[in-house]
Amino acid sequence: MGSLTALKLKASLAPGRYSDGDGLMLLVKPSGARSWVLRAQADGKRRDFGLGSAGAMTLAEAREKAAAVRKLYRNGGDPVAARRAERDARRSIPTFREAATLLHGELDGSWRNEKHRDQWLSTLTAYAFPALGALRIDQVEAPAIRETLLAIWLAKPVTARRVRQRIGAVLDWAHAQGYRSAEAPLRSVSKGLPKQPKANGHFAALAYTSVPTLMAQLQKEPTMGRLALRFAILTAARSGEVRGAVWSEFDLAKATWTIPGERMKAGRPHTVPLSQQALDVLEQAQTLRTERGGEIVFASPRGGVMSDMTLSKVLRATGEATATVHGFRSSFRDWAAEQTSTANEVLEAALAHTIPNKVEAAYRRTNFLEKRVPLMAAWGAFAAP
Repeated sequence: MGSLTALKLKASLAPGRYSDGDGLMLLVKPSGARSWVLRAQADGKRRDFGLGSAGAMTLAEAREKAAAVRKLYRNGGDPVAARRAERDARRSIPTFREAATLLHGELDGSWRNEKHRDQWLSTLTAYAFPALGALRIDQVEAPAIRETLLAIWLAKPVTARRVRQRIGAVLDWAHAQGYRSAEAPLRSVSKGLPKQPKANGHFAALAYTSVPTLMAQLQKEPTMGRLALRFAILTAARSGEVRGAVWSEFDLAKATWTIPGERMKAGRPHTVPLSQQALDVLEQAQTLRTERGGEIVFASPRGGVMSDMTLSKVLRATGEATATVHGFRSSFRDWAAEQTSTANEVLEAALAHTIPNKVEAAYRRTNFLEKRVPLMAAWGAFAAP
């Protein structure tokens, strides 16, 4: 047991050294500043090691640190060099913002498209960096993550889940780099968050019987937005696939549109057989293209890719207040199920859906293109007679 006590340390002490025993001393300077010093000896060599301020370290903590330094020195180690290395290591550990930026750079080239690449970092910038960005990556723990997510967990459930996943990716990357001793604590974080309301996951769709009336209305004025929406309906394609379409993807002689894998949700190329009605839309788009120029089929007024809200605005302008652009894929699916005898696997191929069964997916080599030609022709004739 040392000779110093917590009560004695609270008293006013004159400048000097006050021994606690076994080399541990309290140094009181003329200014009144106090610090802990350890005098250790090994192999006939005696050295003094500063342990830190007495104002920031209790007597019990000083004794514990002195024991560790004493053991290291007696075993041939250099406590000063070890402390310097530890300090340098702490300085080299990136902040959460720096780690996220580094990981984002390493992932470059793996993104499905530029939009996904930009969204990955922009969501962290908007929702994670304000609270976590300046923290050293090894100091980002479950309570701070929970508070960050709680602010948007119920208000923006989809975004919140994406932010959670991306925070986890950054922390796991830091763990793999040796910056953290543990992986992301997302399981405990998730348990500490309220239950999100369930959504049915379906996009509001227009009844397929109402599609011809809508298409007739869209044909009245061939604006680029209306043409893009008509083409999306006729091909049962996703909005992003249509808006990003370029002329080099089309073989008008064969009446096909081949979307490259990097623009597809499943990451695989997808060929769409084009009905005569779809070809007519492209012909009208060609006319507008000669006025604007450019490679993008349904270009915005400035020549770039039109925004994802453009088609929604076109749809709203027709008076359809509840249907969604994506929902027309369901309209097509319902029509095919009710009005045709097309096999389910052909319909799934037409919608470019992935096969859930991995074994079946591994053995299926066809995309049913020949069977989809009459299917899309019939859909075109029904939707835009």
